[in-house]
Amino acid sequence: MFNLNKKNKKENGFSEGQEITLDKKIEALLFFKGEEMSLKKIAKNLGEKRGNVKKSLEILEERLRNSALILVQNGDKVLLALKSDFSGLIRSLIKDEEVGELSKPALETLAIVLYKGPISKIQLDEIRGINSAYILRNLLIRGLIEKELVEGRNLYSPTIDLMRFIGVDKKESLPAFEEVQNKLKKIEENND
Repeated sequence: MFNLNKKNKKENGFSEGQEITLDKKIEALLFFKGEEMSLKKIAKNLGEKRGNVKKSLEILEERLRNSALILVQNGDKVLLALKSDFSGLIRSLIKDEEVGELSKPALETLAIVLYKGPISKIQLDEIRGINSAYILRNLLIRGLIEKELVEGRNLYSPTIDLMRFIGVDKKESLPAFEEVQNKLKKIEENND
């Protein structure tokens, strides 16, 4: 999947002498996903053998020793996270996110989750045309949406508190529910 030959390296901003190693590909994949991944899934996504992925995770872990990031491993699953040294900084940023107004992109994302949820990040990104990881995290922190692992996929849904706050008993009671559903369906069809 990641075929970074010399031409592609240059097009993607990599210098001629910079090697794109498997540990760097894994780091990029984990950063992009923003969630835990199994070794099997990493290997599949990168077209590599599981043993090679395991060895490269050890290299990545060593490379991250002098970084703000750590590689968290729990059995067969791994994810990138911040070291605990940065928890105070992150707590203050989260506090700011919890009390501030929602941005237009956050409201857009929330509306899609309300009308389309449960929805995967990939589906959400396709509808919005942009990576929604940061916004999803913000909405999760605020307790407006929840994440549930279903058949190996993370799905996002509105929380009951959000439904209660906006005064609806079920999704179908949302304003112009059918119309919005049809518009979302057309957007998805156009993306296919």
